[in-house]
Amino acid sequence: MADLPRSTAGDTPADVAADAPAGSRRSDGPRAKPKNGLDRYFEITARRSTVTREVRGGLTTFFTMAYIVVLNPIILTSIVGPDGVQGADVEGTVLSFESIAAVTALLAGALTILMGVVGRYPFALATGLGINAIVAVFAATQLSWPEIMGLIVLEGLLITVLVLTGFRRAVFEAIPAQLKTAIAVGIGFFLTIIGLADAGIVRAGQGTPISFGDQGQLAGWPMLVFVVGLLLSAVLVVRKVKGALLIGIVATTVLAIVIEAIADVGPRFSEAGENARGWWLQAPVLPDDVVSSPDFSLLGNFSLFGGFERIGIVAALLIVFSIMIADFFDTVGTVTAVGAEGDMLDEKRNLPKSQPVLLVDSIAAAAGGAGSVSSNTTYIESTAGVADGARTGLASIVTGLLFLVAVFFTPLVGVVPAEAAAPALVIVGALMITQIRYLTWDDMSLVIPAFLTIALMPFTYSITNGIGAGVIAYVLLRAVVGRIRDVHPLMWIIAAMFVVYFALEPIQQIV
Repeated sequence: MADLPRSTAGDTPADVAADAPAGSRRSDGPRAKPKNGLDRYFEITARRSTVTREVRGGLTTFFTMAYIVVLNPIILTSIVGPDGVQGADVEGTVLSFESIAAVTALLAGALTILMGVVGRYPFALATGLGINAIVAVFAATQLSWPEIMGLIVLEGLLITVLVLTGFRRAVFEAIPAQLKTAIAVGIGFFLTIIGLADAGIVRAGQGTPISFGDQGQLAGWPMLVFVVGLLLSAVLVVRKVKGALLIGIVATTVLAIVIEAIADVGPRFSEAGENARGWWLQAPVLPDDVVSSPDFSLLGNFSLFGGFERIGIVAALLIVFSIMIADFFDTVGTVTAVGAEGDMLDEKRNLPKSQPVLLVDSIAAAAGGAGSVSSNTTYIESTAGVADGARTGLASIVTGLLFLVAVFFTPLVGVVPAEAAAPALVIVGALMITQIRYLTWDDMSLVIPAFLTIALMPFTYSITNGIGAGVIAYVLLRAVVGRIRDVHPLMWIIAAMFVVYFALEPIQQIV
C-alpha cells in the first residue's frame, strides 16, 4: 500500500497527513497525548482524528442508512401468504408495519452504540437487507414469523460461539490479501449499483437484464434530484470541503422537499399502482405529526425451536446454515471494506483488535431475531461515514443515538428520500475502487478469483456470493498451478462451506 493514507472526503492536505490510524505502519513517530478520558478511550488522537470529524462521520452514516427504518417494514410485509394475504406468514399472521419500524430503529440504535463502546470502530449496525428478504420468503412458504425468528436467534448464538472460540477471527485472517483487496473493490461497485438502483438510474430492463433510467431516459424529478446531488457531492469532494457527503445529503434533501411541494410527484409504488417517475421509497414530504409513539410489541416474539417441530431438524438446520453463511461473510466483507476505506487495516489487510467487533456483530444477529425484525449486521453504509472522517467508535455512538431518536420520530425519518442518500453511496464507491491498484495482475490464478469476487457482488447483489465464488476459485486455481502451500488450511474448510451454501437447494430437495 502507499506510504501516505488516502485522503478523506473534504479534508485538507494537512488533515490527510494526520489521518493514519493507530496500529498502522503509517502512524510511526511520536504520538500526541490524549486530551481527556474520552480521547483516551476511543483513541481519537491516536487515530489522528478529532471529535468534530467523528460527529460528522456519525451523522453521515446515519443519513445514508436511515432508509432501513422504512425499507425493512416494506420488505417484511411485502410477502403474500398461502391465503393471498399481503404480509402474512404460513399461519396468516401479519406483522405490524409500525412495530417493525420502531423495533428496527431501536435495535439499530442500541447495537450501533454497543459497537462504538465495545468495538471502538466506526461501524454501524441494522437489519441486514439480504437476510430479511430470505426471511420473508421462508415466512411465506414454510415457517411462522416466531419460528423463523427463532432460527435467526440460534444462528446468532452459533456465530457468537464461533467468535468466542476464535474461529471467526481465524477465518477472517486466513483469507489472502488478494481476496481481501478484491472484496473492498467489489463492495465499491456494489455500493455504486445500490446507489444507482435506489435513484432509478439502473432498473430491470425490457428485453435486457437491466436498463438505463425510465425506458432508456433520465426522466422524472427524482432522477434530476439524484443527478444534482451526485454532481454537488463530487464537486465538494474534489474541492476537499469538510463534511462533503453530509452537506450533499442535506442539500439534496432540501431540494427534494421543495420539488415535491411544487410538483407533487408521489412515491414510485403505492396502492394506486406504479409511478415509474416517482420517488423510490417515500416522497420527501414534511409529516403532519413529527413525533410518534413507538410500538415495541414485536420484542421477544420468537420461538426458539418451533421451526424444528414444523419442518424437521435437518431442514431447519439447513436454513440456519444458509443464514449463518450470509451473516458470517457479509460481515467479513463489510469490515474489510470499511477498514480499507479508512486505512485501518494492517499490512496483511486484517483489522487490528477485531475480536470485539466480531463479537458485537454476532450478538446483533441474535438480537435481531429476538426483536422479530430479522438478523442485524454491520452495515456497508458505514463507509460513507469513514469517507467523511470517522475513525473511532465515537462516530458509531453518534449514529446510534440518532437511531434511538428516530424511534420517536419515524415520520421525520421518511423525509430523506433514497435519491438524496444515493449520491453518497456512488461517491464512496468511487473512493473504494481505488484499492484496485493493490491487486496482483500478472498471475491468472490470482486474477480470476479476484475478478469473480469483484464481479459477482454487484451483479448478484450479494457480498456473500462474491466472496464465495472468489474463495472457491482461489483454492482450486492455486492448487492446480502447484501453489497449494499458499492456501491456508482454513481456506479449504471455507471453500467446502461455500460449496454447500451454493448447492443448498438440491441438498434440501434430497433431504
